[in-house]
Amino acid sequence: MLKVLVLQIGIGAILTVVLWGISGPIAGYSALLGSLICVVPNAFLALRLAAPRRDPGAKQLVQAAYIGELGKLAITVAMFASVFTLVRPLSVAALFAGFISAQLMTLAGLLLRQEQITKEITSNNDGE
Repeated sequence: MLKVLVLQIGIGAILTVVLWGISGPIAGYSALLGSLICVVPNAFLALRLAAPRRDPGAKQLVQAAYIGELGKLAITVAMFASVFTLVRPLSVAALFAGFISAQLMTLAGLLLRQEQITKEITSNNDGE
């Protein structure tokens, strides 16, 4: 989870710097806001899943996941609403570019995890 958050922050920072340099400060801070709209709710979900529970069973983990996903959705909606109502001027294209690029890092993290699992399975089978 932490690796994905770091990837999201990293791509958001890179996109912010690139757009700031190419298109100016409005595009830069818009991309940064878009990235944060992705990272902050994902961090909330990660904390919900990683928080210690009194009952470490599957039922409690599923409940934490549901609450985390609902909270993530609510935070995302609230952050988008806040940015659209409070930030002027705003580059909507850069905002969504930041959000989407950070979201794609979640997919990249899943693919990296799948590759790691495949390597572990392969190395375990080779040892038999």
